[in-house]
Amino acid sequence: MRRKFHPVTQSGQPPRWVDVGLIPLLNIAAAFLVSGLIILIIGEDPLEALQVLVAGAFGREEAIGYTLYYATNFTFTGLAVAVAFHAGLFNIGGEGQAYIGGLGAGLVALGLDGHLPAGLVLPAAILAAAAFGAGWAYIPAWLQAHRGSHIVITTIMFNFIASALMVYLLVNVLIKPGQMSPESREFEPGVWLPFMHEVLAWIGIEVSRSPLNLSFVLALLACVFVWFFIWRSRPGYAIRTVGFNDTAARYAGIDTRRVIVMTMAVSGALAGLVGVNEIMGVQHRLLLDFTAGYGFTGIAVSLMGRNHPVGIVLASLLFGALYQGGAELDFEFHSITRDMVLVIQGLVILFSGALAYMFNPVMARLFSQTAPAPGE
Repeated sequence: MRRKFHPVTQSGQPPRWVDVGLIPLLNIAAAFLVSGLIILIIGEDPLEALQVLVAGAFGREEAIGYTLYYATNFTFTGLAVAVAFHAGLFNIGGEGQAYIGGLGAGLVALGLDGHLPAGLVLPAAILAAAAFGAGWAYIPAWLQAHRGSHIVITTIMFNFIASALMVYLLVNVLIKPGQMSPESREFEPGVWLPFMHEVLAWIGIEVSRSPLNLSFVLALLACVFVWFFIWRSRPGYAIRTVGFNDTAARYAGIDTRRVIVMTMAVSGALAGLVGVNEIMGVQHRLLLDFTAGYGFTGIAVSLMGRNHPVGIVLASLLFGALYQGGAELDFEFHSITRDMVLVIQGLVILFSGALAYMFNPVMARLFSQTAPAPGE
């Protein structure tokens, strides 16, 4: 007799589409439900607030540009966390790696603008951002691989070291002469990364101005790179093998220490590309705190996206919409302040990060009831 199809794996777990699609949607729904209750308690209409949030994020061209600009940073940091996660590593240092990546891009721009054409300076700045981010991740990786230092602890510590280093450099070394604000001089306009509204204008498409720049395209290319690197290359296979079982990987002849260092270097390079978006694309100078928590939010983005580039892009769009739409909530509602918007964002991070697998047992029981009986 021909067996009937049942939407359950042989292990009794829900199918893949439930894990990567349905459960993240349930997490988002739970976060918005709790947020709606909080908004209702303070005396506002949750549905109206949701409408304002969505319109603020996608209701006009400028808003879409801001949403995609935020999503670009989240894509870089989400990919950084995902690459490390596939090797069984938890990279908490995306914030510091993005900070130092921006330093690398800024140093190239400050040193070469006015001396070399933009066609050479911009690629050099992008490579410097990736190299500085990779270098900043290399030290914790080496300590993990050769000294057994826990990668979570060392990457957190390196976030603080990066912050202190940037303060010192911008206050004492790179500050523009004659000013009090701790920031460098502005780069020459010729080495600015073009804005997307300028690029689209070159081909006759007029859109509103926004901070969105060519880093968005770079982020999409980074997604393609991560997909190919993790799932279609020999180093990626080694990374996933170490992540599944490092003992079996060593038995198979894989140098796990080399894999750890390589993985963290790639992860740090991806996080460092945040500096391209912020320093070369928007700020056009080195300044303090340009990372704005993108590295930490990238952890939730990666978890929600199930460490896959497609999922990370979708999760980045969600968090970009929360950032941009949240600003509109603060503007439109007297009772919904910026702090309340941060609470809503925090709830989404909570349900998508710490409680990401809260619905897994329920889904497993639900789908196990549809599993075929032995011998059926």
